[in-house]
Amino acid sequence: MKATLIALFSLAAVTVTAQDNIQWRGTNRTGVYNETGLLKSWPAEGPTLLWSYDGLGQGHSSVAIASDKIYLTGMKDSIGSLFVFDMKGKLLNKKVYGPDWKESYNGPRGTITLNEGKLYLMSGVGDLYCYNPATLEVIWKKNVLKEYNASNITWGINESPLIIGDKLIATPGGKENNLIALNKNTGKLIWSCPGEGNASAYCSPLYIKDQQIPLIVTMTAYNIIGINAETGAKLWSYEQKNQYDIHANTPVYGDNMILCTSGYGKGSTMLRLTNGGKSIELAWSSAELDNRIGGMVKVGDYVYGSGDKSRAWFCADWKSGQIKYKQQGLAMGAIIADDGMLYCYTEKGDMLLVKANPEKFEIVSRFKITKGTKDHWAHPVIYKGILYVRHGDSLMAYKIK
Repeated sequence: MKATLIALFSLAAVTVTAQDNIQWRGTNRTGVYNETGLLKSWPAEGPTLLWSYDGLGQGHSSVAIASDKIYLTGMKDSIGSLFVFDMKGKLLNKKVYGPDWKESYNGPRGTITLNEGKLYLMSGVGDLYCYNPATLEVIWKKNVLKEYNASNITWGINESPLIIGDKLIATPGGKENNLIALNKNTGKLIWSCPGEGNASAYCSPLYIKDQQIPLIVTMTAYNIIGINAETGAKLWSYEQKNQYDIHANTPVYGDNMILCTSGYGKGSTMLRLTNGGKSIELAWSSAELDNRIGGMVKVGDYVYGSGDKSRAWFCADWKSGQIKYKQQGLAMGAIIADDGMLYCYTEKGDMLLVKANPEKFEIVSRFKITKGTKDHWAHPVIYKGILYVRHGDSLMAYKIK
């Protein structure tokens, strides 16, 4: 049953306006960072720990960074708090925002979204907040589940809002207001899309802007859906089901193709966009590439990640789905990439530095994350030569440049 519960913490996604604005899975949700000159190996004890902070409380969210300030959420006694740090780990501000998820695997899920002088977060109980990041004063707030006639899901809604221009995109789920666009400054509804009427599925949406029709792609309980980003009209859908209606990974896009991957035996579906984004066709599918929670990264012509049933780290050809290798013997985990290297954070607390090599899983260095509490599920972040790792109650900053 533990395997069932892990999947929901894919920990949500965002769109950014500046290169130094780090949010869910980097600046563009790919999990691929764009720094150079990073260390190609680490000492046996791991890279230098610059600082750490204990006292976040429960939670699985990752850090967001803008204007050299670090933002993170945590929960104590069922009440969530927003933390702000400087780059040296000094706590600059802390603000209680209200109830968060306390039913199982407790604490905040979604990573904060920062955009044009505003801060957005969604709690596991569906409260969506817009803050002034300088003062942490609430600009507007609403509960998207109550207001848009949707029910919460088994392990608490998990999403970071997507910002596209003046629109904030969220996925309450349900029959009528499955996917919504709100005015990011006021919270007023701009459009609502019924999608396929499924429940939300712990997935944060992806924005694809290089098609004739810019579109939003996400996974709901039973379907992958493509939505016109401007009007909210459904363009297409494709069935994607698994045992628990959990699709926790943000899709990966490249070369006119969208990779959607789920655990629990479903695996990966690669869709090719056609007709300027108005339609799709199946490029390939693979039950073996079945990542549940840790995301996948596209590096060159290959995709890397870890598997659910296989309990293996894998590499596959992006265009064909052909598996290049499967490396067993390690726990599954989250993956990001930068400067030709993979950073693999396993659920057992091992941080691995691996060459992005399609021929073999080549571990260069590794060390153990010993600080923190409970589950190793938060995705790591790279910013200005520093690797940020959140493990429950603790945040750590390691020098990797």
